[in-house]
Amino acid sequence: MLRTTRGPGLGPPLLQAALGLGRAGWHWPAGRAASGGRGRAWLQPTGRETGVQVYNSLTGRKEPLIVAHAEAASWYSCGPTVYDHAHLGHACSYVRFDIIRRILTKVFGCSIVMVMGITDVDDKIIKRANEMNISPASLASLYEEDFKQDMAALKVLPPTVYLRVTENIPQIISFIEGIIARGNAYSTAKGNVYFDLKSRGDKYGKLVGVVPGPVGEPADSDKRHASDFALWKAAKPQEVFWASPWGPGRPGWHIECSAIASMVFGSQLDIHSGGIDLAFPHHENEIAQCEVFHQCEQWGNYFLHSGHLHAKGKEEKMSKSLKNYITIKDFLKTFSPDVFRFFCLRSSYRSAIDYSDSAMLQAQQLLLGLGSFLEDARAYMKGQLACGSVREAMLWERNLKGREVLLCLVPSSLTLNSFLKLLEFLWQINSWQTLVRRTRDESISATECRQLCTHVYVQRLSECAEVTGTYVSGDGSEATLHGVVDELVRFRQKVRQFALAMPEATGDARRQQLLERQPLLEACDTLRRGLTAHGINIKDRSSTTSTWELLDQRTKDQKSAG
Repeated sequence: MLRTTRGPGLGPPLLQAALGLGRAGWHWPAGRAASGGRGRAWLQPTGRETGVQVYNSLTGRKEPLIVAHAEAASWYSCGPTVYDHAHLGHACSYVRFDIIRRILTKVFGCSIVMVMGITDVDDKIIKRANEMNISPASLASLYEEDFKQDMAALKVLPPTVYLRVTENIPQIISFIEGIIARGNAYSTAKGNVYFDLKSRGDKYGKLVGVVPGPVGEPADSDKRHASDFALWKAAKPQEVFWASPWGPGRPGWHIECSAIASMVFGSQLDIHSGGIDLAFPHHENEIAQCEVFHQCEQWGNYFLHSGHLHAKGKEEKMSKSLKNYITIKDFLKTFSPDVFRFFCLRSSYRSAIDYSDSAMLQAQQLLLGLGSFLEDARAYMKGQLACGSVREAMLWERNLKGREVLLCLVPSSLTLNSFLKLLEFLWQINSWQTLVRRTRDESISATECRQLCTHVYVQRLSECAEVTGTYVSGDGSEATLHGVVDELVRFRQKVRQFALAMPEATGDARRQQLLERQPLLEACDTLRRGLTAHGINIKDRSSTTSTWELLDQRTKDQKSAG
């Protein structure tokens, strides 16, 4: 069994020191009461106004996002309990918050320090480890690495730092001691420690408003009140444990995040995120623990909760306990990470979303269509494509007016919803397979439209949401590859143009020229098929114009097979 002695109290926050922000820089700022809240006043923070509005679960409405420090916003993300493979329900939440994080950093210029807590000791971990006849530490390490690989495969940025429960037991013990010292927790003769919920009074329930009644308790429970929750669990036979002032045991679930977040960020947190199922009791209990420990009115300023991923046609969420889940690894055997990210982007992060193969195929087709549209835009701006006209009245009536689209470019108004509207706008234009030509002053020209779509979608959506589709937008080797393919397609175009050109020849002379030049056309076709096998699709627009685009893996396989 693993044993540790009790460590020192909570020291200076680790990342504050690393960033040169010191504990003094993180004092609770003066706030002003704002109406709303779950039956209580919300204190609107003072500090740097980001220009973003976010839906805050604490108030049940959108609030201006104000971060305490100009240097960096503090963000705590509840991480996984690492006892099994991550599934798409997990992926949906982490991808959605990853998109929001990228928008905040790349569009609004917010530096973010994100901490993710990893639960690496837990009832489920212990049970699974016993079933596999390995140590809980080995099991947790295996699935933590598995989780990180899955997140990387889905292009989810890693947090600034991962912090594991088992590596912060002394800090957790000190945090529990602080809550006991303030009269809000008690230890029992059996070696358990519980949070005394009655001591919290009417301050409990900030997130959910009406607190659900307590569930039935085991007959041997040593709680004072049925609604009290565990801060420290006394060790059971053959379980991993740590030494503590109350006897051998291990932390309760809720206390882990409170202690870890406080260790890094102190008495104030800008953003806390997690799935909607964590709002109660997990986040509610975190708030109670931290506000008691820090003796503050408001510990976390903004709580962001993502909606569940449902199996289509069912009300139940995708979860391991319901055995209705699909692992990330299995999903990526069929679809690309870009398709999943685009699927997540097409709805509000707070909404429940139905998963199905048809929904994924639709997302894939939309993404490929947008990729093709962007390649057409690139070709048009290079002068490779001509511009036709469309019925602009229908364009603006069925979608957005030009000024509304351009409004998406204004940083102060740019939100995730703006991206969704812009995607609809792009898709509508793409469905007509043509370009817009200026016919009235209030419209935008073809050039402006293409520049708008390319710059906004590629630079803002592609970079922020990391949904690259079929567009190569990187630097270094990717940019070099893009240039090489451009030159190759240009060379092929000249060969093909020569092979098809019949200046003055007629009759037998023309037939002879066609026969002589046929090997050149065959070579052009062979080159196109060869590039398709490598994910590059050449489109011959006319006898004198060719463009190219990148394919995703499934389309590449289909074209190669064809």
